[in-house]
Amino acid sequence: MNVRFQGSDTTCQMKVTVPAEGLVQLHFPIPDGVEVTTGFEVLTEKGTVYGDYTGYTTIYREMEDGSIILSNDGSVYVPPAPPEAADPEPEPEPPALEEVRAQKLQEVGEACRQIIHAGVDVVLPDNTVEHFSLKEEDQINLFGKQAQLISGAERLEYHQDGHPCRYYTAEEMQAIITAAMQHVSYHTTYCNSLNMWIAGATTTEELNTIFYGADIPEEYQSQVLKDYLNAIMGNVGEVEDEAVS
Repeated sequence: MNVRFQGSDTTCQMKVTVPAEGLVQLHFPIPDGVEVTTGFEVLTEKGTVYGDYTGYTTIYREMEDGSIILSNDGSVYVPPAPPEAADPEPEPEPPALEEVRAQKLQEVGEACRQIIHAGVDVVLPDNTVEHFSLKEEDQINLFGKQAQLISGAERLEYHQDGHPCRYYTAEEMQAIITAAMQHVSYHTTYCNSLNMWIAGATTTEELNTIFYGADIPEEYQSQVLKDYLNAIMGNVGEVEDEAVS
């Protein structure tokens, strides 16, 4: 484009664009000695004015590529304020007491279930030891065997873990059922008292000390659990006495 700045009788070739209303952008090269803030006109090849930009006398913004944007209302470019730093994420609050209590109840309940399902070693009348799992279906099967014993059965089919089914005598089956029921009953009773301890805990610190297998404070032990523990200690004492003798 032919551009003539105010106060100059000469024209120069220059690219002119309009990036927005009230703004005009001059692209280099701008001739040396030309004062761009005087305003300018765009001329045809014959010198006729067809673009009047004499009111664009304020440098609005100088661009990185060297071009200049002028405004016709005295406005200048104001860069946007840098974004404010985001507030740091608040530290997560520690779990509330009741939340920890619920988690602990679930934790010990699952531990009890797994220990019961793992089963029990049974010493049979001939002093051999066999292991029997005690998942829910196994417990139901043993209840059925108990009914068979009551009805007078003398030979009952069953199997230890990982072995084929075989016949057990009534005495052997009674030993299996008795050991299984004691295993399930003890852990059910222990877990019940453990739940009482969890229910009575007053701080998360106390709850975090509770685990399946912990010694339960006496005030949370049911009488049934106390009887179990006394029987266990009595059996241990008998074994120790036999070892000494």
